[in-house]
Amino acid sequence: MKICHVTYDMRIGGTEQVILNIVQGTFQTDLTHQILCIEAPLGPFADKAKEFIDRIDTIPRKDGFDVSLIFKIRHFIKEHDIDILHCHQYTPWCYGALASAYTNTKVIFTEHGRFFPDSSSTKRKFINPLLDFFTSTYTAISKATAKALVEYEFIENKKIRTLYNGIDGCKEVVSIEEIQTLKKTYSIPNDAVILGTIARFDPIKNHEMMIEACAALNKKNINCILVIVGDGENRENIEALVTRLKIQDKVILTGYITSPQHFYSVFDIFLLTSFSEGTSMTLLEAMSAGLPCIVTDVGGNAELISSEEIGIAIPSNDVNALEQSIVKIIQDTDYTDMIKKNVKAHFKAHFSKDKMVNNYESIYLRMNNG
Repeated sequence: MKICHVTYDMRIGGTEQVILNIVQGTFQTDLTHQILCIEAPLGPFADKAKEFIDRIDTIPRKDGFDVSLIFKIRHFIKEHDIDILHCHQYTPWCYGALASAYTNTKVIFTEHGRFFPDSSSTKRKFINPLLDFFTSTYTAISKATAKALVEYEFIENKKIRTLYNGIDGCKEVVSIEEIQTLKKTYSIPNDAVILGTIARFDPIKNHEMMIEACAALNKKNINCILVIVGDGENRENIEALVTRLKIQDKVILTGYITSPQHFYSVFDIFLLTSFSEGTSMTLLEAMSAGLPCIVTDVGGNAELISSEEIGIAIPSNDVNALEQSIVKIIQDTDYTDMIKKNVKAHFKAHFSKDKMVNNYESIYLRMNNG
């Protein structure tokens, strides 16, 4: 069975990680994969994917709605005799579904997340039923994402299957020496509670909320350090807020790090304060590491942190709630020990890479035989 994944590119991100995991996870099966990107450059995950597939192609789209791209994708799927076109996110689905029209290729559309604030358009109300006609299956990475497909994309709920992202998780044992070296490299003190996150510097991630909470806690003589791993367009605003609150000695910005997994062994509490999320890969990694996690109750966050026995979900942009939750985890050691035990087991039961790959494989088989 030949499967082609249509996506924007293979930069480092959640969508690209899902594609990579599917490709890797079915490497020794009867499924063969190709990747077709509609933007360039391909990105660093392309090199990783090439270890498991024969080819990755790119057909860069032109500005506006590129009608020629439909015909180019159509030629591609016919030339390579593609059985299933797996379209990741809306725009690749739009081009892919139209390109597959009246061919033998079947289409699956996976929605990986939504913009904030979410919205629709009259144009989509008319075009999406046409795309739906040429689409066999839909998956969404959270119930919240599935709900958005119904509300904003006019797709019937009964056609959508919620299929959570899955990852290998943090399996490496990090020695005390490695942890101390990491702390020394980034001047992370040993005598403070380490709050941490790993996320691109994008306004949707709302780093400002955790920075304000860190400032407030230190004013109350709760010695905590906030470590933010990542970089991006919002860095200047983040740095300005840190300076304005006069907590330059309490916030550490590491910059972009290719493989940041060792930081989970440094963090005492993992924070995710986004305005919107699908299924956060870094949250899954933190859960797999057994970290107490505090997340905003948006998108799929509260579906992953589904009870207070696993972690804490708080209202979006509520700094006071974040402060109180951090204090609870610091002071209530019995509660914290329970979370560490439960969150790791919860991850293994529901969000492993193998579970996700098996689910997609069963969908492909059903589509091909249907």
